[in-house]
Amino acid sequence: MTGAVRIAWASLAVSIGVVALKLLAWQLTGSVALYSDALETVVNVATAAAALVAVTISVQPPDDQHPYGHQKAEYFSAVAEGVLILGAALLIAREITLRWSDPALPSLPWLGVAATASATGINAVWSRSLLAFGRRWKSPAILAGSRHLMTDVWTSLAVLLGFALVVATGIARLDLIVGGVVAANIVRTGYVVTRESVGALMDQSVDAATLARIRQVVAGNAEGAIEAHDLRTRRAGRVTFIEFHLVVPERMAVGDAHVICDALEAALRAEVGEALITIHVEPAGKAKHKGVLVLS
Repeated sequence: MTGAVRIAWASLAVSIGVVALKLLAWQLTGSVALYSDALETVVNVATAAAALVAVTISVQPPDDQHPYGHQKAEYFSAVAEGVLILGAALLIAREITLRWSDPALPSLPWLGVAATASATGINAVWSRSLLAFGRRWKSPAILAGSRHLMTDVWTSLAVLLGFALVVATGIARLDLIVGGVVAANIVRTGYVVTRESVGALMDQSVDAATLARIRQVVAGNAEGAIEAHDLRTRRAGRVTFIEFHLVVPERMAVGDAHVICDALEAALRAEVGEALITIHVEPAGKAKHKGVLVLS
């Protein structure tokens, strides 16, 4: 079992524990604000399960049907998370609509606060851990889970503040308003997660900073070549895909060109981590005098 799969199992266990605490807080108080907070965490459980499946698939080696690997499976998990988040927002909106004409003050408020505060502390610690693991393994599913959990932490803190105002002021409808604010924040989170994952599924290029580093590495580690052009990149999970054409002198031996390509691949992997690199070697007549110029 890989580290990413173990973390996915741990995330599922943490999410189940946290949602139990938040559902307890809702049952104790009947608060729509705490209901909205608990519902977002229910989504965490579903997405943790989806991430577990996706990470398990993504670590499988390439095969005859998937020669480039299975890394994109993680993006389907992140898209599913975005969709589920939006569904949770709709359920919260429905609850607010049903109660708006007859709002009620929450019961046993401080027991509800204690349960929600405990769940929030657990989420905060685990979110920071997921961020570190996701960056280490370049896992979109784990990073998406970390971002969602941290959003859940801030949401819970805002809910607790709003809940305290409800108890202090005795304004029952304020509880519904806090729930509405939570729903709006959930919609924003779902949109961001879905947009990023769809971009990756559409083979979006790496970010500008990474692309600039790749160009610098190529330019600085291709001594003996003339130029590199038609650089293309994309990312799937932890793997960066890099393709470009390398122009070499007309009479350069194949073995010498191969040495240059090996040096480039080693330098690029040292810079970006795990990568699948395709270099098309061309003779001097194919030079375009644009792209990444290499000085001999």
